[in-house]
Amino acid sequence: MEPDLTRNELIKLIAIATKPLNLSGVNLQGVNLSRLDLSKAFFYKSNLTRADLSGADLEKTELQEADLSGVNLESSDLFGANLLYSNLKEARLSYANLVRANLSGTDLQGADLRGADLRGANLSGANLSGADLSGKDFLSRANLEGADLSGANLSGANLSGVNLKGADLSGAVLEGVIRGEFRNLDFF
Repeated sequence: MEPDLTRNELIKLIAIATKPLNLSGVNLQGVNLSRLDLSKAFFYKSNLTRADLSGADLEKTELQEADLSGVNLESSDLFGANLLYSNLKEARLSYANLVRANLSGTDLQGADLRGADLRGANLSGANLSGADLSGKDFLSRANLEGADLSGANLSGANLSGVNLKGADLSGAVLEGVIRGEFRNLDFF
């Protein structure tokens, strides 16, 4: 299936836009969108499978229920973005800014989140099984209530102030975890 828009067509739309772009339901599968300013755009139920969004500005972007499986979001800015119930299986999110992002109910199975900044992010009910969340200081004050972290790599993670109530940590790698003061944590 061919994408609905090419990179050049999207760049032209951005240049003439007077308000945030509404790209809801659009197919951008495999399109190179790296380093584009897509802040505050709407991608509700859009197909961004295997798209390259590395280094893109996605601050406060609406990506609710979007298919982002296999997407490259390395070093992208997703501050305050809404990814509610999105599919981010096998996504590359290393060094992405996800501060205050809503990832509730999101499927992040096998995602690479090494060094991603998830401070204050809502990951309640998210599926992070097999995900790589290793690193320092990127999870503080995150909400992981009811999240599936089975088999996830949390080595070296700072879990200070993290809400892990009802989270599944079976088989998770917890080597060098910084414990600090926990909220709703009963597995240690």
